[in-house]
Amino acid sequence: MGVATTTHLILAGLPALRPASALSDTALSDLPGLLIPALGETLTMVGIVMVLVVAVGTVIAVCLHNMAPGGLFENAKIYNVLSWIVNVGRSLPFLVLMAAIVPFTRLITGTNIGIAAAVVPMTIAGIPFFARIVENSLRDVPHSVTQAAKASGGSTLQIIRTAQLGEAIPAIMGGLTINTIAMIEYSAIAGTIGAGGIGYVAVTYGYQRFDNTVMLATVILLILLVTTVQLIGDGLVKATTPHLRRRA
Repeated sequence: MGVATTTHLILAGLPALRPASALSDTALSDLPGLLIPALGETLTMVGIVMVLVVAVGTVIAVCLHNMAPGGLFENAKIYNVLSWIVNVGRSLPFLVLMAAIVPFTRLITGTNIGIAAAVVPMTIAGIPFFARIVENSLRDVPHSVTQAAKASGGSTLQIIRTAQLGEAIPAIMGGLTINTIAMIEYSAIAGTIGAGGIGYVAVTYGYQRFDNTVMLATVILLILLVTTVQLIGDGLVKATTPHLRRRA
């Protein structure tokens, strides 16, 4: 094991790897010391990313929806450019994107490892994905709802906030769930470059050491995490959908 790898593990608060001659499956009693900090790092990464993704992605989605034909402020030229940018952002596999923008990531964060370095590519990958989800959710809102809001004298901001986003909330909640799960997957990929989190533990302790116990534990933890997010998302969709809320 190299000195750089050992140093990174110590800085991350994780125990250093044993020499190759001493490799063996990790004891079950040692798993919490590995997995709990890793889970915290994953939640931190995903939490920061999703705040940025929702804030920026929603604005882009609203602009796309209302610059399109029939929108509140039609502008075909800007719509085509913005739509093209979003399509480019969605077309790049995350691993390729992460590697391609390493110089930009280092410029922004001053490093290319750790949580800060992972947030940059995850955010860039997540924004166009969420923007399209929200845009499609807004398209499903009947045009008559927007027309009624305009007829009642509502301002553009009021119409967007109440008639468009307000009516699309259940679909947006479903999309938010999908996007959050995608970011959990991306965080695991980012772990391969030393970003920390569950993916880092899986690669460093499970794959590189051929430690089946750690590998299986990280897989189970990721399944439980994704399942929990999905259940919370389903609950939010149900809580924001009128006919489902009445049925409950």
